[in-house]
Amino acid sequence: MTADTSVNTRDDIKLSNAQIAWRAAQDIEDGAYVNLGIGFPEMVARYQPPGRQAIFHTENGILDFGEPPAAGEEDWDLINAGKRAVTLKPGAAFFHHADSFAMVRGGHLDVAILGAYQVAQSGDLANWRVGSKGVPAVGGAMDLVHGAKQVFVITEHVTKDGKPKLVDACTFPLTGVGCITRVYTSHAVIDIVGGKFVVREKLVDMSMEELQAITGAKLHTDGPVADLVVPAL
Repeated sequence: MTADTSVNTRDDIKLSNAQIAWRAAQDIEDGAYVNLGIGFPEMVARYQPPGRQAIFHTENGILDFGEPPAAGEEDWDLINAGKRAVTLKPGAAFFHHADSFAMVRGGHLDVAILGAYQVAQSGDLANWRVGSKGVPAVGGAMDLVHGAKQVFVITEHVTKDGKPKLVDACTFPLTGVGCITRVYTSHAVIDIVGGKFVVREKLVDMSMEELQAITGAKLHTDGPVADLVVPAL
């Protein structure tokens, strides 16, 4: 019999996916070259702060794509790596798939933002396969986590069945080792510093004890913890 590692969560005070994406977008510097992972991370592109604009890169060979087109106005020759329709900004560029990965592996991306199944306190990431389930499909994530200058994760703080996603050590197959610098969750903003989870922001209505109770590794602070405040979206 295996131990039940699920924890009680308070869904009434967690951020939505849109709010997590909004918070991550606030930390992207103007003019940064950014790759957004497939799915949830793509939402970050919707929430660029006024006066700042990232240059978004996709592995299939577009630089500086824009907002998704309105429904019914899609041009299916213009898609990102997740096969979702995109628009182009003035000056956008197309290039070969191999050139796209040369940009990644050559260290030309400032930030990569990815989802996660697990993040370890060491900065290890598991985001491509849960045990032996499903068809292995890592895509470009292994290149991104070691090619980008910073790697952010956006994620729910716990799984759908209540298990922590921030853990002592990953138990799923790894995408990268020691590669994550910051995690934006439904409950907190947490940096990885010296092999530790260091809390920078947390929800106003959640105590540190409550946050620790839904986290699978020890949380640390090195100064005041700010309130995690986001708009209603």
